Amino acid sequence: MNRREFTLSLAAAGAAWSVPINAKRVAADEKKTPLKFAVMLWTLGKELPFERRLEIVAQAGYSGVELVNEFKDWTDSDFQKANARKRSLGLTFDATAGVWKGIADPKGTDAFVADLQAFIPMANKLECSDIIVLSGDKISGATHQQQHQACVEALKRGAEIAEKNGLRLLLENIDQEENPEYFLTSVAEGFEIIGEVNHPRVRFLYDFYHEQISEGNLIAKLEKNINLVGLVHVADVPGRHEPGTGEIAYGSIYRKLAQLKFDGYVAMEFETKGNIGETLRRARLEAIASLEKQISN
Repeated sequence: MNRREFTLSLAAAGAAWSVPINAKRVAADEKKTPLKFAVMLWTLGKELPFERRLEIVAQAGYSGVELVNEFKDWTDSDFQKANARKRSLGLTFDATAGVWKGIADPKGTDAFVADLQAFIPMANKLECSDIIVLSGDKISGATHQQQHQACVEALKRGAEIAEKNGLRLLLENIDQEENPEYFLTSVAEGFEIIGEVNHPRVRFLYDFYHEQISEGNLIAKLEKNINLVGLVHVADVPGRHEPGTGEIAYGSIYRKLAQLKFDGYVAMEFETKGNIGETLRRARLEAIASLEKQISN
């Protein structure tokens, strides 16, 4: 895609929704860039039916979809229908949340392990191999180091379970403004934890939005720890809106990810006041344009 084509694509973004979805076209389109793009589905809201939300993601040109509890009350038939529609659209469920017991409680490791084991059948029904896990909140009476070590021990036990089941665990950071009680607000510490676990089935979910609020210095930490990154999340600061609305230089981040040969998903997790489908499409095209700039230089 050259710059003229990119400009025309942006101008025609609204018209794109009248074009029938073609899974092969979506897959071919993604091959134009060294990065894979996904969408956190909660950002589309709950007003539309689940399958319609999948269609919007596919029409915007994405290949990955990430879930958070949308499937909580599904029957086996619901899972079958969702997977069939997902495949027909050329999509994959690349990651899902669903294990809600935190790993930072020194007395809660057994509860985390039980929660993880209970969730595995759900992940299998989703045909999803990456499970997002959370540190949970700070524990009164426990030192920071005790909670840090609890994270390491819980993930070591979780890694054994993940390996036996062909799964992978992704630990996510959350900033202190969104949740003042959350333990893991530092990406630097998150990478320390993943390094201490030292298992290929445990990786870090680097959320740039949260880390920009927490500590910043996004690219240096990415470059230093790229071998520990399994997934990245994208939204701008302030407001959790689409890239280009705030202070994060996402063009530079996309180019660095490509330079480092990152092979995980780049997942959009932003909210917008405009048409979400059109905004998702524009965000992906702008990411591709930033990568094209790197190639042309």
